[in-house]
Amino acid sequence: SGTMNVAFIINDTFITPPLSDRILAGITRDSILTMLRDRNIVKVEERPIKVEELVAAAEAGTLQEAFGMGTAAVISQISTIGFRGTDFEVGTPADGYAMKVKKALTDLRSGVKEDPYGWMMKL
Repeated sequence: SGTMNVAFIINDTFITPPLSDRILAGITRDSILTMLRDRNIVKVEERPIKVEELVAAAEAGTLQEAFGMGTAAVISQISTIGFRGTDFEVGTPADGYAMKVKKALTDLRSGVKEDPYGWMMKL
């Protein structure tokens, strides 16, 4: 995910680290969090998440999705997480949370859907 904000779906819960001196605020991140909360698409948690928690979820089969969030790509799915020499495969479903949110935000940004938030401006 490079320099994008990152999020994980574990047990049907969207988890992303809170803003800090290392996790920068981003408009795409904020827009996605707003849409998820407003539409009750999935439970949302902004909290620290340790690699060990991701590994445990991957091993248990409860790590459903992982993705980066950023301006250019909107959402970019992560298919593999490597830790201490082991690669953990992560699902990248075309109909998963990541792609549903990406479509909703892209539809809003392109004017396909109504903007209920007042984010778009005609120039």
